[in-house]
Amino acid sequence: MGCAGFTCSKHSLCALNIMYVMVSLLMIGIAAWGKWFGLVSSFQVVGGVIGVGVFLFFVALAGLIGAMKHHQVLLFFYMVVLFLVFIVQFSVSSACLTINREQQDQLLEVGWNNSESTQRDVEKSLNCCGFKHVDPNDTCDAVCFSNHVCLPCADKIQENAGGVLRVVGGIGLFFSFTELLGLWLTYRYRNQKDPRANPSAFL
Repeated sequence: MGCAGFTCSKHSLCALNIMYVMVSLLMIGIAAWGKWFGLVSSFQVVGGVIGVGVFLFFVALAGLIGAMKHHQVLLFFYMVVLFLVFIVQFSVSSACLTINREQQDQLLEVGWNNSESTQRDVEKSLNCCGFKHVDPNDTCDAVCFSNHVCLPCADKIQENAGGVLRVVGGIGLFFSFTELLGLWLTYRYRNQKDPRANPSAFL
């Protein structure tokens, strides 16, 4: 029978946006939990994740209110933002899935050099020191540093980087296709008439 009616489109769009709200709250909660328990000390990383979560929350909230009230302006705004998010997310996800080893090394080294707090987090969690070379005169939070048996972090990071990029790219692609579904549902829903409204009015 399909989902061609006004009510079905409305409920599908509401369900999609409720899922986005839950994902955004999960992102904010995980970032705050990681910062609270000291798992991540980098304020830039935590702030970035929380910022994306808050942005997604407000976009999903706008889509949810627009769907419930059949509000044309909110739905149009939601479509535009969702389309822009889709372009960015699809591009980043594709890059994550197609990046080669040399490009991974360059990106990891840039990220390593840009944040000392991220360096400390990686050194503690992976029990390594330095990026490509261990400097005995430098400070390091890893347990192995006191025993002088530390290895550089580059190799350990690289072991996990490929798998992480594939997972991130796959999840990003999945959500980018849900955004396409949201765009299609919103476009169709905006051009449908509310059966409870005046039959001669086009909403």
